[in-house]
Amino acid sequence: MKVTSAEANKLLRKLNDERTALLDKEMQNRVFVAATVENLEDARPAYSYAETQEKLAALDERIRRLKHSINHFNLTQELPGLGMTIDQALIYIPQLTERKQRLSTLRLIPAKQRNNVTRTGNLIEYTYANFDPAQADADYAAAADELARVQNALDLVNSTVTFEVEI
Repeated sequence: MKVTSAEANKLLRKLNDERTALLDKEMQNRVFVAATVENLEDARPAYSYAETQEKLAALDERIRRLKHSINHFNLTQELPGLGMTIDQALIYIPQLTERKQRLSTLRLIPAKQRNNVTRTGNLIEYTYANFDPAQADADYAAAADELARVQNALDLVNSTVTFEVEI
């Protein structure tokens, strides 16, 4: 079946939700309490150990196949105009995000700032930036633009390019 990455990830979430629900049902029904005067079969909840294990194994196999297909797509699909695969972009995006956050702090540091408290009595002290804050501001803008460019390319590919999955 052909799907986009966005569709594949939604399907993966659905399969994981089914697996979680099945595990929750197993947790609720794997043991039960009955009074000594009760008929055990009347108190027994509907639960089949064998059937549950079979369903879990089938879900695990489908999840494994789907994740493999997504991983293969991410490793081989290049993002247009970026010269990198989705896998590389998924590493690059957090790097850019961290750079942008760091530069956001640096760009707000004034080139020169008078200190309110001096250590030497009657001398006026200043704190100086040991870099050009204007350059940090320009680098911040460039990082923000690059981050948006990579995210837009990733969004475009994830919603338009299809690949084959066997689940």
